[in-house]
Amino acid sequence: MTSATPAAPAPDLWHHYGRSRARTDRTVPERLFWTWGQDSGPGAEILGDLTGARVIDLGAGSGRQAAHLAVHHRVDHIDAVDASAAQHAMARDLYGHLTPRLRLIHADVTDHLRASPAAYDLAYSLFGAACFTDPAVLLPAAAVALRPGGQLVVATLAHYLTGRPPAADLRAADIPAKQPDGTAATMPRWVLDTHVWTKALDNAGFTSITAEQLPAAAPGHLGANTLLLRAIRRTDLAPPGDWCADQEARTGQAC
Repeated sequence: MTSATPAAPAPDLWHHYGRSRARTDRTVPERLFWTWGQDSGPGAEILGDLTGARVIDLGAGSGRQAAHLAVHHRVDHIDAVDASAAQHAMARDLYGHLTPRLRLIHADVTDHLRASPAAYDLAYSLFGAACFTDPAVLLPAAAVALRPGGQLVVATLAHYLTGRPPAADLRAADIPAKQPDGTAATMPRWVLDTHVWTKALDNAGFTSITAEQLPAAAPGHLGANTLLLRAIRRTDLAPPGDWCADQEARTGQAC
């Protein structure tokens, strides 16, 4: 009798990201920026009063933004979720001492959302999972995890870093990445036009959708404009356990 050989785990394409900064900067940021350059624009005030809020950071990376909210705002707790083992380990090293208000979770973001019905008042992705996960999959899962009336905030690129316009339909482009051993690789990134995001959010069960383009403070690679999206989870969605059926009924597409 033979058994199948287990598939090798996918390489962690975030292994190298943020390591240089982590070696020299272990501080909790004094403020939160939504812009790509992390140097201008609005801050956490756009989220409103966070007193007692249950918050989730979708694709938290090293956890810097989540740490800011845990320290400088009176949240009940914030879950910083990331699928990368390397990023999760970095976050634990930098900010593990902030538990239990900051909860660092190593998990696939979509899986975690689906397993957490109505668990959060606020979900946000600051150049995180919303950029690197199919919105047709991620956004309905976020609707499941938010309480009725809960808020979703997404900061994403308004255009490609090359200056190319955003995609006019729901498709990703492959961008360069690096495996842990330094081998070149690619990963998908969703850089979408405003109307594509708006439709995806509406299909996923969100309302009161707003989109604002935040200009870069300086030209160059760090000068990319930011698209800031905000939306409210509808109050009339099907029960969380039926979210796939609800999604299929409204869009005609199986989840």
